Amino acid sequence: MAAVSSHFLSKPLIFPLSKRIFSTTMASSSSSLNVCPSLKTIDSHLHVWASPQEAADKFPYHPGMEPPIPGDVDLLLKCMEEAGVDGAVIVQPINHMFDHSLVTSVLKRYPMKFIGCCLANPAEDGNGVEQIEHLVLKDGYRAVRFNPYIWPSNQKMSNEIGKAMFSKAGELGVPVKIMCMKGLDLHIADIEELCTSFPSTVVLLDHMAFCKPPLNDEESKTFSELLKLSRFPQVYVKFSALFRLSRSRFPYYDIAELLSQVISSYGANRVMWGSDFPYVVPECGYKDAKEAVSLIADRISLSSSELEWILGRTAMQVLQCSWNVS
Repeated sequence: MAAVSSHFLSKPLIFPLSKRIFSTTMASSSSSLNVCPSLKTIDSHLHVWASPQEAADKFPYHPGMEPPIPGDVDLLLKCMEEAGVDGAVIVQPINHMFDHSLVTSVLKRYPMKFIGCCLANPAEDGNGVEQIEHLVLKDGYRAVRFNPYIWPSNQKMSNEIGKAMFSKAGELGVPVKIMCMKGLDLHIADIEELCTSFPSTVVLLDHMAFCKPPLNDEESKTFSELLKLSRFPQVYVKFSALFRLSRSRFPYYDIAELLSQVISSYGANRVMWGSDFPYVVPECGYKDAKEAVSLIADRISLSSSELEWILGRTAMQVLQCSWNVS
């Protein structure tokens, strides 16, 4: 059995989970597994942006990036309350690009409920490193997002500025979230190079690296590459934005087998749930986005302990935040 990642801990905290061996009596016999009510449910991936009025008054959208749907914090709080979600990671939205003022204002208003993930600026002037340092040390952000599609033309995430920002994140003790929207196969070499060069920097693969249920050999190979990345103990997987991964409707049972294989390779303690609010709202709705995880977990006979890791414990451990929600 592979030991639980102790990347943030001097000693392993839990029993190994990377090999899913457990008695069938451990799995819930109900239609969905029950999570211990004393444990917190954490949404590891969502966005907020200004309302049209806020954008006009104080927090303008990036030119040409007006959001297609509402995504203000009041709507988010309502959704979280209805779903029983205790805390969340707000990922800086592309709608505000590198202007983090709106998200920072939300973090200051709700310090016990939210932590922030800033957006890395890969501009060739190298200011991205200083921006990350400022946002982490001064404004309290706890993660950095790499979006390879905003890198300068024909540049890779593993270029000089990318490596400098990736290294700085590790130095500051914050993970790097990587978005592979156009396919993991386009970025696998970059990810491997960064992980090999900077083993102290933790990586969170957004939305299961955008791997859908494979329909051909090429897609099967890409999913295999995702599983192989588990050899890097610093790599974690976000089981997030399920509507983006599934080829079917809620409750997205077609991705159940993918989750089973991810847990077999990584362990549930290296997997975390995320909703991708507000994009999920017009899809299945926020509450059902959370419920889908329990339904899928029941379909593949996950234990209640494994589900607890996915719905909150992993995020709390990796992001080193207790989310002391009153």
